[in-house]
Amino acid sequence: MTPADRRPNATQSSSSVLAARRLIAQRLRELRLDAGLSARALAAAAGWHESKSSRIENAKTPPSDDDLRAWCGACGADGEVEELIAASRQADEMYVEWRRVHRAGLRRTQESGIARYEATRHFRVYCSHVVPGLLQTVAYARALLASVAAFRGLPDDSEAAAQARLTRSRVLHEGDHRFAILMEESVLRYRIGDADIMAGQLDHLLTVMALPRVSLGVIPQTESRRLWPVEAFHIFDDRTVKVELLTASVNVTQPREIAQYAKGFDELAAMARFGRHAHELITQARGVLD
Repeated sequence: MTPADRRPNATQSSSSVLAARRLIAQRLRELRLDAGLSARALAAAAGWHESKSSRIENAKTPPSDDDLRAWCGACGADGEVEELIAASRQADEMYVEWRRVHRAGLRRTQESGIARYEATRHFRVYCSHVVPGLLQTVAYARALLASVAAFRGLPDDSEAAAQARLTRSRVLHEGDHRFAILMEESVLRYRIGDADIMAGQLDHLLTVMALPRVSLGVIPQTESRRLWPVEAFHIFDDRTVKVELLTASVNVTQPREIAQYAKGFDELAAMARFGRHAHELITQARGVLD
């Protein structure tokens, strides 16, 4: 079994990823049939077991770059290699394990998202566990990222990462952007850092919710649920949805899935309180800290 064969099936946890993988697998099957090769003959030419050809062709095993080169070589289709490798790498980026992107620390991950934030015009953000990154204070972000580093056994560069997150938040004040942000009321009460850090964070929310291009909604804990609390997600225009899991980030690009997240956002927004009512919920949580 090769290292590529041991890659986790979590790569296919999103239908966007699976759809991308199936397109690659379909193209590989077409190349094999065009070359007049059976799965067994292709496996023999590539130097691996026949079952591997079947797993790749049925989108069960993501092919490595070397697998794609061997497949195309056996089919006499070397001209297809670069395009297939590019498509395969794009599919890999749809499901990205945190342990891979955080190898160099948390700061680089924060910096890598700046370009996407600057290019987005309409943000729709829902958070069920922590204050959205766009609205975090440096102290809150530092405390949160330090806990992430500790949990994942990473070097603690939370100070630099928090500063990078603050830089990313400049889009709140610069450029032509609109922000629709929702959070559960419980987020206001989960203690990230000490009481002073939380007090500063809640005060900051009261400030940013007054920005003209920011719509901040809070879903009360007492609200009858039309939709259960779900995983945190960001909708970037109508192009991409980023979903944050404990172990990975999923980048959703399938229009059907994006539409589902947009529908979910609308359902959550229908339960939220805005303006004066949201201000009251934040102030109540702030009062507990005094």
